[in-house]
Amino acid sequence: MESTEQTVTGTEVERSSKLQQGSILMTLAGVAFVGYGVVFLALNFLGSGFELGVSTLGGLTPAELNPAVAYYISHLHVATAAFIISTGIAVTALSWYGIQQRLRWAWATAVVAAVVALALALPMHWTGGAFAHDWLTHLGPIYLATAVFVVGAVLAYQGIAES
Repeated sequence: MESTEQTVTGTEVERSSKLQQGSILMTLAGVAFVGYGVVFLALNFLGSGFELGVSTLGGLTPAELNPAVAYYISHLHVATAAFIISTGIAVTALSWYGIQQRLRWAWATAVVAAVVALALALPMHWTGGAFAHDWLTHLGPIYLATAVFVVGAVLAYQGIAES
């Protein structure tokens, strides 16, 4: 009887390791995006009424705002949280299931989903405006998750490309 044993080279193990490490990092970042969205949503109903790292709007608390304006802001926060959470779910699923199977389209879709969300949302934070926010608590978590995602995306791509 012939042996069907295959030998695995060090390069193949390294490729597989990069793919797995990258996929796990991208998945963790996706979970962090979901967590950020959940905090965003919770603060709307249980916290300050403003988003993470924002305590007043032009010096006014939510209680001091016109009720219609406060409700409109709440409406936008809920919608924003929903899209942050749904993007995080998509990135998580694509990273864990698709990238683990070396599917380039899953990698590309996860990257595009995250890049589009961040490229559209983050520049507004650097334009100033009528409200002040604590940079560390407002943007720190999403920047950390993004850095983890980028490292993961690079590693996963290397693992996919080398196979």
